[in-house]
Amino acid sequence: MMPWSVPTSIRRWMAQETTAVSLRVMLALLSVAIPAWYLQTTHHIIPFVLGIIAAALAETDDSLRGKSKSLLMTLLCFAIASFSVELLFPYPWLFCLGLFSSCFGFIMLGAIGPRYASIAFASILLAIYTMIGAHVDGAIWEQPAALLMGAASYGALSLFWQWRWPLQSSQRKVADVFEVLANTFAIKAELIAPVRDLNPQPYRLRAAQNNATVVQHLDLAKNALLQRARRKRFAAPNERLLSLYFLAQDIHERINSTHYRYQELSQDFHHSDVLFRCQRLLQLQQQACLDLAHSLRTGQRYEHAALNQQALYELHHSVSYLKGHRKLQWQASLRQLDYLSQNLSAVEQQLQSLTQSDGASLVIESNTDERTLADNNPHTLVTMWQQVRSQLSLQSPLCRHAIRLSSMLTLGYILIQAFNISMGYWIMLTTLFVCQPTYSETKKKLGQRVAGTLVGLMVGIPLLYLVPSAEGQLAIMVFTGVLFFIYRTKQYAFATCFITLLVLSCFNQFGEGYAVMLPRLGDTLLGCILAVLAVIYVLPDWQAKRLPKAMAETLAANSDYLDQVLIQYRTGKRDDLAYRVARRQAHNADARLTNIVTAMLGEPERRRYATDASFRFLCLSHALLNYISALGAHRARIEDSEVHLFVNQAHGSIHQALDTLVKKVEKNDQTLCSHCLLDAKPDNLGHLSEQGQLITQQLELIHRLLPEFDQLVNRLIQVTQGQSLNQTTEQNQK
Repeated sequence: MMPWSVPTSIRRWMAQETTAVSLRVMLALLSVAIPAWYLQTTHHIIPFVLGIIAAALAETDDSLRGKSKSLLMTLLCFAIASFSVELLFPYPWLFCLGLFSSCFGFIMLGAIGPRYASIAFASILLAIYTMIGAHVDGAIWEQPAALLMGAASYGALSLFWQWRWPLQSSQRKVADVFEVLANTFAIKAELIAPVRDLNPQPYRLRAAQNNATVVQHLDLAKNALLQRARRKRFAAPNERLLSLYFLAQDIHERINSTHYRYQELSQDFHHSDVLFRCQRLLQLQQQACLDLAHSLRTGQRYEHAALNQQALYELHHSVSYLKGHRKLQWQASLRQLDYLSQNLSAVEQQLQSLTQSDGASLVIESNTDERTLADNNPHTLVTMWQQVRSQLSLQSPLCRHAIRLSSMLTLGYILIQAFNISMGYWIMLTTLFVCQPTYSETKKKLGQRVAGTLVGLMVGIPLLYLVPSAEGQLAIMVFTGVLFFIYRTKQYAFATCFITLLVLSCFNQFGEGYAVMLPRLGDTLLGCILAVLAVIYVLPDWQAKRLPKAMAETLAANSDYLDQVLIQYRTGKRDDLAYRVARRQAHNADARLTNIVTAMLGEPERRRYATDASFRFLCLSHALLNYISALGAHRARIEDSEVHLFVNQAHGSIHQALDTLVKKVEKNDQTLCSHCLLDAKPDNLGHLSEQGQLITQQLELIHRLLPEFDQLVNRLIQVTQGQSLNQTTEQNQK
């Protein structure tokens, strides 16, 4: 066992994203440190290192061709930023104007897509890095050239890495999807526990938060696959990953399905083992998702565990045993168990189908439309400009953040000039890293940044004393640079500690290591203060104000999803692009609402309102999505004309009810007619087929939510109107 376990663990470690980035950073830093040590020169070591860091922060996942284009664009933006600083640095007022306008412009580039957002952030960062050494005597091109050479060295390594391991990144993205899907299975297993008086709301909240994570990773995987498509066609290895991505989407829909109120199932089958058997199967399927993610990361063959099939057989046997008792009071609950076991059987069949001779590969035979990904990314200059122009409004969170951050960076520069603060550009660096689009994110970064800086300085003092040699400090520089990128996305406080040590070791090459310690701490605190002032006073973007729009979008997206599901009950099951887009938009809207409600909790109490109602609305909207997902999981063509008639009538009334709720939220008017909420309840036709009964049941579950939705919307409208009245009164008093 030992000879095989070590290579497997190494392959898994190598497949991690942080490992790949940190290895590239290490090689790039060594390419600077070794010549500096050999030639005994450290004149350009700081701009080289800073250029490498900026290029690594600008990097995004892409194909080899896309990375080449991104590298050229990154170097162009870096050159513009660096040379602009050198040219305008002697003219403070012109520099202020250029700083504000360029910072605003770079941030607005983020409207085009994540790639441009990363390049824009790194370009602002490089501009500040250029300010740090702009006072040093030398040719105007000298420092920009060193920064660009450092960035180019990392870019060249990144291109080589992509050429050598072209599938590693996309495999990792798809593996991440199955890894977070495993958490969904775990939450569902807890929710289905046979516990009396079960309160499902805490589980619904956890499920909604986990669903937001799943949606995020699904979007990342989709973008990774799209970037590797040529004319909407995929090479064979990426074709297999595309099949796994579609499989993950289908499993996501099935595992998010809710067929019944689980507390009622628990009440009826409290003395039976059937729910424990459901739990057992869910837990085994959770492990299967983790095993599949592991196989994708390491390139090993996926083997589906035989225990899963045994657990499924025992579940079916338990359900059959309960049916044999023929208890009238169990009829409705047994029907729900049937639906649940069918859904779990379908998931099990999908996971079982992955055991192929080709490892974790899967080929789904379907038409072109069922294998097409929706590509909303702009690809021409016209569409890119349209994306940016659509965000040029004070209603746009991106535009508000651009104004906010540009203002604080300019203010930081003014303070540096006014008080002649030596090495004060760390103020601007701190503001750039700490000031986030929302208050809660900024507050989180604030504590981590201060704690990391303090620990870094405390560790740095004895470290510089114990390792005084230039060779040792070059080694510290490389080591801490690698650790910064390992912890950057996981533990930002640790990352800040390591980047502080890197800065100290760099400046100590000139004998200034101890001199920058106290200024760095003071500059960090001042930069944090500016970041906090920005999110509180400069176009603050309180989440409570975004809540009504997010609620309306969630209801509308769920309504569209329900429309697409019921269309397929007329035409037959087909995973076409329209269906998948509607399903994804419903999940994206649910994720946005979850993030907004969660972020609102991190804001000052006086900026929050109707917190309980907001959380309850989130639980109900997630339940609505689960009920629609169950209809989607079991969709098939209806042959019975009576069922068709029933579906049309029930769907029409529910659609009208949801449309009314959307209008009430959008217009902030609780006087809109809501009589359709009372008419939406379908008649429970017990003589229908099993398929008809499933549709009846799910539409009844949806109907149960509508009156409470209406009450919550009315309550939130009342609170919103009260908040507006209070704000108007305060303004009049002022």
